[in-house]
Amino acid sequence: MDMPRLDKTRLTISSLDEFTEEKQYWLSRGKADRLNAIEINLRMIYGTDRTTARLQRIIETAELSLR
Repeated sequence: MDMPRLDKTRLTISSLDEFTEEKQYWLSRGKADRLNAIEINLRMIYGTDRTTARLQRIIETAELSLR
């Protein structure tokens, strides 16, 4: 999956209290759509290797002794 490039010249900073068209759009989207957008943003910022390496899970098993 090709990730879009982040255009840092188009960044704007606003308060979370402001009700913008963009905020209205994301509030109208479902949870899955918002989570997917967050995942794409993380991959754009940190790259695919760093994102997947950071989210690895490790399972460890322990032997229990029965007396």
